Amino acid sequence: MLLPQAVDALSALAQGHRLAVFRLLVRAGAEGLPAGEIAREVGVRPNTLSTHLTILGHAGLIQSRREGRSVIYCADYEGMRALLGFLVADCCAGRPEICGPLAEAVQCRAQEGQPS
Repeated sequence: MLLPQAVDALSALAQGHRLAVFRLLVRAGAEGLPAGEIAREVGVRPNTLSTHLTILGHAGLIQSRREGRSVIYCADYEGMRALLGFLVADCCAGRPEICGPLAEAVQCRAQEGQPS
């Protein structure tokens, strides 16, 4: 991931409702959720949600697919991994002692089935 892409992704997540949508979709897994359910869960109007989904999609953090008459949204796990990888590589500047504890904590939580 390049710096401009990372800035777009972080900017997209810097808004409360968009962060809530992204977190919801990460937890929903590959099955994803329809827009109406996302709107109810996050507590936003459908037209407002549409704007948030567009921004998250352009930032490479979510994907959508059509199933019949519904559009299903899900987290783009590859985009999420790219952002996290960029942050760890860029922020740690090749110094594993800085990010080592973070990586270990994330790995332990994943093994325990807890969200990061």
